[in-house]
Amino acid sequence: MEFSTELLAMGQRARNAARKLAYISTAVKNQALLAMADALLAHEEEILEANKKDVEGAIARGTRKALVGRLTLTSEKIQEMSEALKEVVNLADPVGEGEFWTRPNGLRIQRTRVPLGVIAMIYEARPNVTVDAAALCLKSGNAVILRGGSEAIESNKVLSRVISQAAVNEGMPEGSIQLLENTDRQYAQQLMKMNGYVDAIIPRGGAGLIQTVVRESTVPVIETGAGL
Repeated sequence: MEFSTELLAMGQRARNAARKLAYISTAVKNQALLAMADALLAHEEEILEANKKDVEGAIARGTRKALVGRLTLTSEKIQEMSEALKEVVNLADPVGEGEFWTRPNGLRIQRTRVPLGVIAMIYEARPNVTVDAAALCLKSGNAVILRGGSEAIESNKVLSRVISQAAVNEGMPEGSIQLLENTDRQYAQQLMKMNGYVDAIIPRGGAGLIQTVVRESTVPVIETGAGL
């Protein structure tokens, strides 16, 4: 498959960031997460303005009320997103955890958890997934490429920019958090075949989305339960 120049550049930036992220301390990662939480609140007005465009577009297209509800952000939801980032700070850092044992012949064996590298997240119309996915990937030492649904693109652009810049300001590598802004399906199809750049793909959404990713991806897929 032929890949777009844009996507290849994103993949290379993510790969470079992942190499550095694997060695960043828990304290620095947690400080970045706290900065991301503060940045969401500081940019609330800008986030809500972008989300308003998405919601108005969804309504104009006749989108079901339930889906519009999932797409819609409020001050309360942004506060919840900020608090969720702080909760990730309190999670144990999985990097470096391990098991040690000695075999009967005296051989000592060690099994240690290490980051996967670059994770691609493909999801639908929930803007909060942009923040949740970025936070969990960062905490576990992984770079992330986010590909959300077209319905939430304006919200996702602002959210990803705000949290990415906050993270970089606290010492995270450039390219740790990236959003694929082109929502054309061909870009998602290319992303699912970027072996060598992407180490795992996580689909988040309805059964149809998950089945499509599992069927079409040549990159290993971490399958999740289907949403509503």
